[in-house]
Amino acid sequence: MLFTNNIDPILVSFAGLQVHWYGLFFALGIVFCYLFLIKSFEKHGYPVEHVDSIAIYLFFGLLIGARLGQVFFYEPAYFLENPSEILKVWHGGLSSHGATIGLFISYITWVKVHKIKFSKYVDLVVVPIPIAAACVRIGNFFNSEIIGNPTNSNYGVIFKRLGEDFPRHPAQLYEAMLCLATFGVTYFLYKKYYTKLPQLFILSAFLFVYFGGRFLLEFFKDLHGPLPTDFPLSMGQVLSILPVLAAVGYFVWLVVRKRK
Repeated sequence: MLFTNNIDPILVSFAGLQVHWYGLFFALGIVFCYLFLIKSFEKHGYPVEHVDSIAIYLFFGLLIGARLGQVFFYEPAYFLENPSEILKVWHGGLSSHGATIGLFISYITWVKVHKIKFSKYVDLVVVPIPIAAACVRIGNFFNSEIIGNPTNSNYGVIFKRLGEDFPRHPAQLYEAMLCLATFGVTYFLYKKYYTKLPQLFILSAFLFVYFGGRFLLEFFKDLHGPLPTDFPLSMGQVLSILPVLAAVGYFVWLVVRKRK
């Protein structure tokens, strides 16, 4: 089945200002995470006032990490020639790997400042993050960016805004579905077993499911990054290996510890 994407990335313009679909979806993802954490902290008797400070740290960690990840991992040459574009996040271009690094660093900073154990909240904080990631990828679809490979069939999406007349895999929507599936896993573990699972289990499940899925989805993307074109893996696949290995290492450690 063929679809045509000729969507204007600008949702509305008024008084010289523009509201982009990408920005709207990004904001919706952030709001969802915030509301989820408020409700979850209340449910488990955690200090709700911590949510505001965690949210501020994570927001800036997400935004800065995701943008710098795009700059250094995927398009260093472009941003070197157009440095002013680095600040224009509404044009799209946020790296999920960079976002993960930014979130990790900002959360570590927060727990250090507030003298709280890293594992205390992290399994709760990570649960809604895939929803924010899904919203970003839907925004990418509206921007006609992070496109997939040509399907060479009567299936796919024709990205008219790119001046194309052939179908590609809607890689952005594939990844949005992966994010929703990852949220399904993290939410199920949280809802059913949050108080029973060992600490860092939900975090590790998130890393394994999302980045393992990312590794596979990269085969459908027309985005190799700055790596040599004859290199067998894309930049996204290279960056996905470490979090998957970290998750596998954690699960192996759990099994070994249990047998002792």
